Amino acid sequence: MCGICGAIWLNEKRAIDQETLDRATDALRRRGPDDRGTSRRPLAPGVPLEEKGVAFGHRRLAIIDLSSAGRQPFCNADQTVWLTFNGEIYNYVELREELKRRGRVFRTETDVEVLLQAYEEYGLDCLAKFNGMFAFAIWDERSRRLVLARDRFGKKPLVYRLESDRVLFASEIKSLREFPDVPKEIDLVALRQYLTYQYVPHPRTIYRGIAKLPPASYMLWREGAEPIVERYWRVEELANFSDAVGLSSDDASRLRDVGALGAAAMDSDDVPNLSRASFDEVKRELRRRLEDAVRLRMRCDTPFGAFLSGGIDSTIVAGLMRRFSSTKIRTFSIGFAQKEYDETPFARRTAERFGTDHTEFFVEPQVKDLLPELVYQYDEPFADSSAIPTWYLCQTTRREVTVALGGDGGDELFCGYDRYKAARLSRAIDSFVPNWLKKLLAGPVRAAIPNSVRQRSPLRRARRFLETVGMDVVEQYLQWIAIFNRSRTTELLSDEYWSACREETPTAAFNRPTADELDVVDFLSDAYAKFAERDVTSAISFADVLTYLPCDILTKVDIASMSWSLETRAPLLDPNVAELALQIPLKYKLKGRVGKFVLREACRDLLPEEIDARPKTGFGVPLDSWFRGELNATLKEILFDESTRRAPYFNRECVERLVKEHEERQFDHAARLWSLLVFRLWESQQDGGVRF
Repeated sequence: MCGICGAIWLNEKRAIDQETLDRATDALRRRGPDDRGTSRRPLAPGVPLEEKGVAFGHRRLAIIDLSSAGRQPFCNADQTVWLTFNGEIYNYVELREELKRRGRVFRTETDVEVLLQAYEEYGLDCLAKFNGMFAFAIWDERSRRLVLARDRFGKKPLVYRLESDRVLFASEIKSLREFPDVPKEIDLVALRQYLTYQYVPHPRTIYRGIAKLPPASYMLWREGAEPIVERYWRVEELANFSDAVGLSSDDASRLRDVGALGAAAMDSDDVPNLSRASFDEVKRELRRRLEDAVRLRMRCDTPFGAFLSGGIDSTIVAGLMRRFSSTKIRTFSIGFAQKEYDETPFARRTAERFGTDHTEFFVEPQVKDLLPELVYQYDEPFADSSAIPTWYLCQTTRREVTVALGGDGGDELFCGYDRYKAARLSRAIDSFVPNWLKKLLAGPVRAAIPNSVRQRSPLRRARRFLETVGMDVVEQYLQWIAIFNRSRTTELLSDEYWSACREETPTAAFNRPTADELDVVDFLSDAYAKFAERDVTSAISFADVLTYLPCDILTKVDIASMSWSLETRAPLLDPNVAELALQIPLKYKLKGRVGKFVLREACRDLLPEEIDARPKTGFGVPLDSWFRGELNATLKEILFDESTRRAPYFNRECVERLVKEHEERQFDHAARLWSLLVFRLWESQQDGGVRF
């Protein structure tokens, strides 16, 4: 696990000197505290370095092969292909053997060399063979091209900036900004997206002119040609199928074949039609692939363990790890004094059942002190408040191990969130309830339900559900998940903001629309539209796989873990597990009120009864009470102190009303206030603010 950065320049005025490269590389030291390396080379033989050149930087967190054999930047034997790579290729052992059979000779035992030689052997088709998490850059001098690539789900980040005479890339924006003349202008569309989703969706970042490479994508750059960004793995091609009856023998055979440990991800043409498989067939195949995924992620040359939350997904991962380990596995949980947010009793029972070496850490979050560092590490506004417990969990875990396995991805792939049940119910109402009754439900019935400010109140959920009855699917879902919905965003943003939008011009390198031309719902609706052949509930969950999972869940875990130099691995996002999950019919995932049904049944022997029976709970913090108590003064100081505000993006009266209504318990605006607080803190750091 590492941090990467680099640049290409086409004239001497844009050349990147060694000191600049060192600064950009060392900005990523938390991602890679064990080693560093840099390389500056002419773009082609005989061309002066100062005139046209390429620079790569690398910070290493040693996980596999702790020697210096695979030190990066890494090159082939004749130094014509160079690589800087962040991540792990879990099936590198099997790929090395495959490449050896094709006549390739290896100098090291590292996954780094496997990646490079796979690229030389297969070209860009190598991406389909990698089972792992990665972001990498390859400079291929022979074809004079730069390749940037990112793993299927976007576990590892990669940002870049394209200019007419320069290309920059890095694992994090803070590294990218160490290069000269990188602008700090806020992308006004990105700000509106952030207020809606609590994160800035790819390909945008909060800065104009800096982009995120989307998951499952690569970018090709050649001098004098237009850059190309292409997806190499398409979820919709795997998820969309037509209904049939029965499982053919050829399909069953392929199911068994791809279950082998270390198998590279299937090409989409080889995917069997699971709509014809029986429940028992799907259940057995899922268990086989889960076992392979966990075993593969236990390849490690450093101490490793597992996060244990007391939920379904982490329990399954820890249970499988225990079965494949000859010694006690290490497990880690974090607890809070407030019982509503404390899952340690459930995690403790699971640890006792599996006989793990379990560590619990109870925290009294020093949120006021933590906030500046948290905001700085995330580089751009990120308002998922579960980043706080994730941060503490990673800090605690890193004291004992270097690698931790977790359960990320289970909710999106197997319909674990309650909102998927709500979506199914809503479509049933749409189909069978007359319009007059829908209006009654959304109006008088909803209004008659008492308002509750308790975050997990059934009454609150009922009101929120009923107010969206009869809405378009995407609009309804956005209403459920949005921090600021359309009407609240319009009210919040100031006249100055909308005036600035009208003055914006697209950035040529990205052909981005102006703020007035892009609807923030497009990010969600475009993802949803890819699954038109599936039922509505599955389509929504798969839209989350393309949006919420990479932009929120995986970003949160990556930044929190890398800030403590901890590598996290997600077996449920193994390509073979995920590709199976994408095809499983909804009836096998969501049975009555039980989500993740097939996952539960596939791992029934691993689940304690109390874990299986408990309702879904989030990894949250008590923001609502904090903003009425210990964080109240801090909230007001930051939101209303003119010295913290560089631009009047928000209507002060609207913000004051949100604070007042929250204090007086008229509404729970905790998530909205947190979003505004995080943005203001981020904004205050942009001109020489707090650094860590």
